[in-house]
Amino acid sequence: MPTHIPSGDDTRLRAATSASTATAAAHPGPAAAGEDWNGAAGLPDSAEQGKPSSFPFEAMNLKVGDRIQAQPPAKITQERSFIKLLGFLPEVSLMVTPPTGPNGLRLQFLEGEELIIRVFSGQNAFGFSSAITRVCKLPFPYLHLTFPAEVQGAVIRKAPRVRTKIIAQVSAAASGAAGLPGVISNLSANGALLDARTGLAQKGDAVELQFKVKVHGVDAALSLHGRVRSVFSDDLIDQTHASLAHYGLEFENVNANDQMILQALIYQHMIESPQSLI
Repeated sequence: MPTHIPSGDDTRLRAATSASTATAAAHPGPAAAGEDWNGAAGLPDSAEQGKPSSFPFEAMNLKVGDRIQAQPPAKITQERSFIKLLGFLPEVSLMVTPPTGPNGLRLQFLEGEELIIRVFSGQNAFGFSSAITRVCKLPFPYLHLTFPAEVQGAVIRKAPRVRTKIIAQVSAAASGAAGLPGVISNLSANGALLDARTGLAQKGDAVELQFKVKVHGVDAALSLHGRVRSVFSDDLIDQTHASLAHYGLEFENVNANDQMILQALIYQHMIESPQSLI
């Protein structure tokens, strides 16, 4: 079944999803990473390809005007914010716009304080630390940062997966289930982890998943066909004796429009909530 997009929003959604996917896939944007970032360089624990490695600065493919993510010292704020790269001189300095707080106001920094910078480019997540060498206010506010002595990075999964809490309806012909409620607890462009009642389906069964999403402010209703690749429980389900199970689903025969919306939704999560990346 094709995706239904409310009348009048089709062009807007296509433009938004195309821009989101292209930006996240081809250009460095705000870092996408796992729930925890470790070390001074702040690398993702969830990187799929093992331990982080050192990369040259050029590997990040940074361009003037790119949005990157900055984490100020904890004493200033616990919030991360997006800043813009204004320019750089290799081995000397980076120029960036100042991070802002949750209220949008610029934060006050002192020279010598360190920022943790995170960048997502292609299939790599990068991180490095830079000290503020100069706080400038004219002709506009900007910061000079030390050029990173080391950039660490790691390859993330080819199909990024993000944590979600999406209410869905699921049907499985083999068990006769139709329109039963479930929760999509993580999602990728290729599949999903569905939490639903025990006995809904068995490994290998075909299912149909229906749910609504919002991509860049535009609502869309997805109806996707999939196949159960795994069925399992966990300690919490076992301890509470809940009649629930986790179903690992692989999507099948996803049309181009639905694939575009899924990818845009994933990248939107990665950009707006980098801690959601698994």
